[in-house]
Amino acid sequence: MRTESAPAVSALAERFARVRALSRELVRPLSDADASVQSMDDASPAKWHLAHTSWFFETFVLRDFVPGYALFDTRWPFLFNSYYEAEGERHARPMRGMLTRPSLAEILRYREAIDITLLDVLADLPGEAQTLVQLGCHHEEQHQELLLTDILHLFAQNPLQPALWPGDPKVPVAMPGPIGWLEGHIGLVEIGCSAPTSPVSASSFVFDCEGPRHRTLLTPHAIADRTVTNGEWAAFIADGGYATPSHWLSDGWAWVKANGIHAPLYWERLGGIWTRFGLDGRRPIDPAAPVTHVSFFEADAYAAWAGARLPTEAEWEAAAAGHDSLGGNQLDGPGPVEPRPAAEGPAFFGDVWEWTGSAYRPYPGFKTAKGAVGEYNGKFMSGQFVLRGGSCATPRNHLRPSYRNFFYPHQRWQFTGVRLAKDL
Repeated sequence: MRTESAPAVSALAERFARVRALSRELVRPLSDADASVQSMDDASPAKWHLAHTSWFFETFVLRDFVPGYALFDTRWPFLFNSYYEAEGERHARPMRGMLTRPSLAEILRYREAIDITLLDVLADLPGEAQTLVQLGCHHEEQHQELLLTDILHLFAQNPLQPALWPGDPKVPVAMPGPIGWLEGHIGLVEIGCSAPTSPVSASSFVFDCEGPRHRTLLTPHAIADRTVTNGEWAAFIADGGYATPSHWLSDGWAWVKANGIHAPLYWERLGGIWTRFGLDGRRPIDPAAPVTHVSFFEADAYAAWAGARLPTEAEWEAAAAGHDSLGGNQLDGPGPVEPRPAAEGPAFFGDVWEWTGSAYRPYPGFKTAKGAVGEYNGKFMSGQFVLRGGSCATPRNHLRPSYRNFFYPHQRWQFTGVRLAKDL
């Protein structure tokens, strides 16, 4: 495969350097202990994220495409491989928090070595390898969001509830008006993406699970012009939303009862008011801001209580296609990210990932890529639900209308929220 043009390679080098620098900035406030601890099986220590994203570039680019390349440490692939069966045995995911060594300082030196080597050889790499560098940049952006949400979950377990970054004083804002309804597209619509025209272009990049582009049938429906707010969710709680089984799917109700769920994750009632824990510590909830850290089970129950439903991913994509995916409230740098207060009118990107009612399954004609990178998305298309739109912790320029995120229905440590839909 041919090597891309000099301008394309230069743009790729700039993107690689920018992505790698942001990861370093996000962990700057952390101690070695902060970066080593794992708060639950679904989360990973910060330094594991830093090392794993470096392992990706070292394994799939430097090792496989640079003659004579010597691994930084031959023992580390076992530690920092995530789920690639083709790459052999690996350290068990629930045990990542036991890796007190290598230290955070050693991991940062590893990252620096990978950065220097990759940038030095980038222009000479074949096109196939440069495409993998582009994939690695998008992969690391996904881990930047996980890095923030995993740190948030970790700090929330500390009785001191420390703030990672200080936050500005909150200024009360007006509550948005009632949810408005946008009449959805009807009939055959096209969703998904075709293969990019340039394999190393950041603007045309798509993950394999976003294609192939295909037609699907939409029946008459409407979709909400904004997401559900904290204030609206507090009304659901006050009306016995978590105590009324008729709102819940059977699995969801079993999850509520087994885990004592009574509010979104990080909510706590103190002095008669609802508070939330964030990267800036514990504060009162903002009633006008989008509710976040709710599971698919909670989202579905709220929709039932509200006399609505969750949108399908096709309905969501058709509605969002004409809106700006590069703007919105998305991650630009280190700081206490959180959803902004809901604004009037449609806003489909940033703030919170929006649960859909669609199972995460392959599109018609989907084929898994050959080799280890074929394990990136396809093998997870079972038992999970699709989320759309991105969040306040998603790096800017990472999103597009066709982007498919996916989590299991009980998971809620990500910035996940709710947009309603209804049949017409």
